[in-house]
Amino acid sequence: MSRRRRAEPRIVKPDPRYNNAELAKFINRVMLKGKKSTAQRLVYDALELVRTDMSQDPMAVFSTALRNATPLVEVRPRRVGGATYQVPVELRTSRSEALAMRWIIRGARARNGMRMARGLANEFMDAARGEGSAVRRKDELHRMAEANRAFVHYRR
Repeated sequence: MSRRRRAEPRIVKPDPRYNNAELAKFINRVMLKGKKSTAQRLVYDALELVRTDMSQDPMAVFSTALRNATPLVEVRPRRVGGATYQVPVELRTSRSEALAMRWIIRGARARNGMRMARGLANEFMDAARGEGSAVRRKDELHRMAEANRAFVHYRR
């Protein structure tokens, strides 16, 4: 973390097909080794699979999935008098979005035996229904924050 100044948030241009900035951020997170066209193809193929499987608007499914996987609070370790407490902290929207995207991508990559586009599509559909690994991680995080609510007064 830099001690000089706060990092300026970058403005991400919306993606070319759906004209959605959130989807453009997601594509950038899927990207490996600077291969943006490959990441775009993967995400667009996944959205087409969502369209055929659920016969719904894929962007609606994507935004619902992201919303269902987005956490509101997280726990941060805080040392007080030799003991470490897990202190619940509310999240900024940028951090919570980043966590949701990260968890959806990690869940898709963890699905072995299928193409990445199919794994992403399944993860989108599961998260939109309120299930799947990303939503489970969010619920786990919320449960942990609820369990440690007694330490909320240690927030900075």
